[in-house]
Amino acid sequence: MNANTSSASPSGPPGSVGNHGSPVTDPVDWEARYVTGDTPWNRGAAPPLAEFLRDHHVSGKVLVPGCGTGHDVRLLATHGAQVTGLDLSETALAMARSQPAVAGEDYELGDLFALPEKWAGRFDWVVEHTCFCAIPPARRADYVTAVSRVLKPGGSLLAVFFLDPGVDEGPPHGATREEISSLFDPFFVLEREWQPGETFPEREGGEICQLRRRRL
Repeated sequence: MNANTSSASPSGPPGSVGNHGSPVTDPVDWEARYVTGDTPWNRGAAPPLAEFLRDHHVSGKVLVPGCGTGHDVRLLATHGAQVTGLDLSETALAMARSQPAVAGEDYELGDLFALPEKWAGRFDWVVEHTCFCAIPPARRADYVTAVSRVLKPGGSLLAVFFLDPGVDEGPPHGATREEISSLFDPFFVLEREWQPGETFPEREGGEICQLRRRRL
């Protein structure tokens, strides 16, 4: 789970604003959280992702935004994908790189909301888990735009969304099915939605999975 550590912007360059034109401040210093080990979300690879991979193949170039210490990256790489984990926390990425290397696993320090032009259309898949729920909700439309931009036309988005994160205040920030649809439908075709059979303890019934395809 990660968001921009800048006090001026939650997930974008200094001076960025939310959907209503006002500055959005992320109260969480993600780098500091990793430095101090205050990372309760850092629990391993997402069980819904592991469940999906047992019956489905994710191939080609894959981006995992907000990858943290790389659990989902390594899981995808062990299944044969070429996976790039993206995060803003140098400490998180150092922890990811300290693990035994898996073929096809790579990490880059960067901001999903301010990627260079060479990232446009770079990936066949984006796998979402704990990035969308970590950013301030006012930046969710920016997230959808960024993910659409890095995918090839017809590329796939596999997402684990928090409906009810079980906390009074985020992050993680929950979302409704209606909000998810309103944000993603203009850019992505929904191919499948399901409730995962496997989750971390205490997340039962609080997540949904979606498989979406970027519109051409």
